[in-house]
Amino acid sequence: MEKLVHEAQRLFGIHLTGRQVVALMTYERELLAWNEKFNLTAIRDAEGIRIKHFLDSFSCVLAWRETPPRSLVDVGTGAGFPGLPLKILYPSMRLTLVESVGKKANFCRHVVGTLKLEAVEVIHARAEEVGQMPAHREAYDWAVARAVANLPVLAEYLLPLARVGGAILAQKGVSGPVEAHKAEKAMKLLGGSLRQLVPVMLPGVAEDRYLVIADKVVATPKNYPRHPGEPGKKPLIR
Repeated sequence: MEKLVHEAQRLFGIHLTGRQVVALMTYERELLAWNEKFNLTAIRDAEGIRIKHFLDSFSCVLAWRETPPRSLVDVGTGAGFPGLPLKILYPSMRLTLVESVGKKANFCRHVVGTLKLEAVEVIHARAEEVGQMPAHREAYDWAVARAVANLPVLAEYLLPLARVGGAILAQKGVSGPVEAHKAEKAMKLLGGSLRQLVPVMLPGVAEDRYLVIADKVVATPKNYPRHPGEPGKKPLIR
């Protein structure tokens, strides 16, 4: 864990407290144990979890710098990334995790209970469904996702959840710049405006990584997101 603490400070200016380090160690232990039974993530070693899950989640702080979100929704969170590490960083943040796979949603609930995290909701549903729920539509400072879908599709998942004046964040690999270009029309249609791409460096990871950030400038039209499955079949790129 010493390396994680050092790299979080060096790369992202994050100072982890003793309590936060203990929470991350517990999270790591539970993920390794559950992974043996349920195949939650392809990363199965402690070093990989610390770099490719925890540090990668922490990279989101580059998007908001000194103004962390008061509310955040993480779409397609899987085993809780990036949402749960960010909740450990910001205990007062209201967090919603959206996950369509039951065993992954159950693991997230288990971690929330084990770490006694407050103001966290885990929703076992598809993003298209949550985006049409009045309690969640345009209700968050930030809507984030990692490795869920191509950006024109992801924009339709995320922008309906961000409040006007809020923003969305997609964690992307080498394809980030190309995807951002292809998604500009979709973002405009959905009430968003591409702000910037932030390069991310992770120790021992050669692949280029980016945070793709877009502002929510006007309300999303009521007919978006479309029915489950439709954004993936007919992306808003033409």
